[in-house]
Amino acid sequence: MAPPAQSQRSSSPSQPSGKSEVSDLKLQLRQLAGSRAPGVDDSKRELFKKVISYMTIGIDVSSLFGEMVMCSATSDIVLKKMCYLYVGNYAKVNPDLALLTINFLQRDCHDEDPMIRGLALRSLCSLRVANLVEYLVGPLGSGLKDSNSYVRIVAVIGVLKLYHISVSTCVDADFPSILKHLMLNDSDTQVVANCLSALQEIWSAEASTSEEASREREALISKPVIYYLLNRIKEFSEWAQCLVLELVAKYMPLESDEIFDIMNLLEDRLQHANGAVVLATIKVFLQLTLSLTDVHQQVYERIKAPLLTLVSSGSPEQSYAVLSHLHILVMRAPYIFSSDYKHFYCQYNEPYYVKRLKLEMLTAVANESNTYEIVTELCEYAANVDIPIARESIRAVGKIALQQYDVNAIVDRLLQFLEMEKDYVTAEALVLVKDLLRKYPQWSHDCIAVVGNISSKNVQEPKAKAALIWMLGEYSQDMQDAPYILESLVENWDEEHSAEVRLHLLTAVMKCFFKRPPETQNALGAALAAGIADFHQDVHDRALFYYRILQYNVSVAEHVVNPPKQAVSVFADTQSSEIKDRIFDEFNSLSVVYQKPSYMFTDKEHRGPFEFSDELGNLSIGGEAADNVVSAQRVEANDKDLLLTTSEKEETRGSSNNGTDYTAPYDSSSTSVFASQTRMELEISNPTSAGHAPQASLGIDDLLGLGLPAAPAPSSPQLKLSSKAVLDPSAFQQKWRQLPVALSQECSVSPQGVAAFTSPQALLRHMQSHSIHCIASGGQSPNFKFFFFAQKAEETSNYLVECVINTSSAKAQIKIKADDQSTSSAFSTVFQSALSRFGIP
Repeated sequence: MAPPAQSQRSSSPSQPSGKSEVSDLKLQLRQLAGSRAPGVDDSKRELFKKVISYMTIGIDVSSLFGEMVMCSATSDIVLKKMCYLYVGNYAKVNPDLALLTINFLQRDCHDEDPMIRGLALRSLCSLRVANLVEYLVGPLGSGLKDSNSYVRIVAVIGVLKLYHISVSTCVDADFPSILKHLMLNDSDTQVVANCLSALQEIWSAEASTSEEASREREALISKPVIYYLLNRIKEFSEWAQCLVLELVAKYMPLESDEIFDIMNLLEDRLQHANGAVVLATIKVFLQLTLSLTDVHQQVYERIKAPLLTLVSSGSPEQSYAVLSHLHILVMRAPYIFSSDYKHFYCQYNEPYYVKRLKLEMLTAVANESNTYEIVTELCEYAANVDIPIARESIRAVGKIALQQYDVNAIVDRLLQFLEMEKDYVTAEALVLVKDLLRKYPQWSHDCIAVVGNISSKNVQEPKAKAALIWMLGEYSQDMQDAPYILESLVENWDEEHSAEVRLHLLTAVMKCFFKRPPETQNALGAALAAGIADFHQDVHDRALFYYRILQYNVSVAEHVVNPPKQAVSVFADTQSSEIKDRIFDEFNSLSVVYQKPSYMFTDKEHRGPFEFSDELGNLSIGGEAADNVVSAQRVEANDKDLLLTTSEKEETRGSSNNGTDYTAPYDSSSTSVFASQTRMELEISNPTSAGHAPQASLGIDDLLGLGLPAAPAPSSPQLKLSSKAVLDPSAFQQKWRQLPVALSQECSVSPQGVAAFTSPQALLRHMQSHSIHCIASGGQSPNFKFFFFAQKAEETSNYLVECVINTSSAKAQIKIKADDQSTSSAFSTVFQSALSRFGIP
């Protein structure tokens, strides 16, 4: 029988003409099913390719299941592979169809061709249908005893698949014991490696419930097993060698002679071409010698050359991974790598992430003997066209200056940076000069001479401007124009969007006032007035604190705000020593690349407060009453990502703009309003003294220009919210996606509020009493996330709020979206006012 002609309905297998095309394929497959004519396998291949092509682009070809199974009765391995691919795909979504495959897969498991036996066994175990596990035990038992190593390799992994489908079936069939026997006796090293991998996973999972499994897991790290694997390590593949070395790193020899025996045996692994094998070997060396200080140091010397070779010989991605491990070693023993600092110089064609890591390593290895060469090299990078690297290089120079004793040349280099006409260079240099002066006050005369020539108008970055303002306040007695520069900055208070800059400006004006009162009193009065009226809570609180302490006693205020300068001996490190030791213990893992222990990115409680996409049970949907919490399963599946996941970059971006998108409107010409507001707050906090301000208070008011007759503050119309607002969760989801962010701000939570935050429900009831309703909440201490909504009383205009509260820092990050964005500021005032009263009776 000759093979039928191909259908001409479709010119391309990726463009079927419709259901008739599938019907034609079904007819052709049926005709070929029992054919033994010459060339029939070639015809089947063409049809199978079409079927797989349709399946790949999402066309349902499950109706061809029977015909595909019938056509699989062939010795052609290519046809077998395509058929198994088809069967595995549709068996997952339709378990009933999987029953039709059992017979022919079991038959193929006894085929004469070991390749077909292995493929059939792999496909049988990959069906992953719970009610078919009884059909897996027999073929797996036969596969583990098969004479061909490929079949045994597949069977070992099949046991692991069976364990994940049905633990009891796997354990009852005594498969773990068979795997252990194979691991210790099989002649094929890949079978041994697969057994080791499977047993580690099985016994680790069973150890929590079975003492026997716990003992077996410990037995894997026993001396006989370790020595057996080490003696065969050269026979293993690269992946298997890494697996064995990872196990050896957990072994604790009883005698020092064992340590040297193992290291001598693995010495040649340090010259392996594969970087993973080298790193795994290095981990073994480091772990074995932790208790031998002298030997441990010699290990650093021995592993230095292989690591440096890997850095220079691999791709940028491999170089970064190796550099990350080299970096943690450099941080632990910088003196050993100090003579090899030139290996960490940046190449012009290296990507940014590699250059940044090299700069960190140059900073770490700098000492008295190589500082000049390293700083010279870093200064070359400062003029680099790559601005991020230029910034990092300047920071590196500053870090070296802060850790060295002889900083003469480094200070000169930093001052030269200030004279460069590049905004980003000047900005980074200002921040570093500030830190330098905090540690080395003796350099103030040279630094201030250069800083005094910098115009504040040319410095726009918040951190740099804050550093400049700090120096203006701290060294105002040495800078002739300091009071006038500060006064001009205060006059432009409304144009300054950074809360950090405004906070520094308040403190700098206070310091300057104590050193040069006549020239600064007007600036101080204006700064306190603007600060008290500032919308940002921290700025407002600091200004009010300064005002009150000035009223109480000027000498006390000077002692608090401008105490005698003390040099900072050590700057705080971003990572604790405990974290660094934990990362070192997880050498040769992603922990080193991420620079954080594994539990911080694997354990759910450490992933961060906003990663709840897989935990709908943690989300509660608020209804009319805060106590009436309904299941989160009411949220539609396609809306999970909105309420439960938030980009941390957006959170960071929002929190960094504290108060930058909005400033409270007020009449800057009316200082009496501010004085009135201040007196009202003072009288509230000190009711016994209301109406009886001491003479010192009146004197300070007159001095600062705040003692004018108080005019009544203009009352702004209060935004009224509906107490009966209703919004469906799906409508909330849709609006949240469509509306832009109107305001992104940070505010403080009162200490009473933090104390009252025993459960999220307490806050929900409080906010509902202010006509602000919660539609979803999630998180755990100290981070909680809430989604609120509110509506205007007179019209159906919605306000949507995302509020992230950190109880440890007593801060709340707020994002507001509104139908009417012109009233977003008014609603923000209402929302923050309600939040600030939480916990206050």
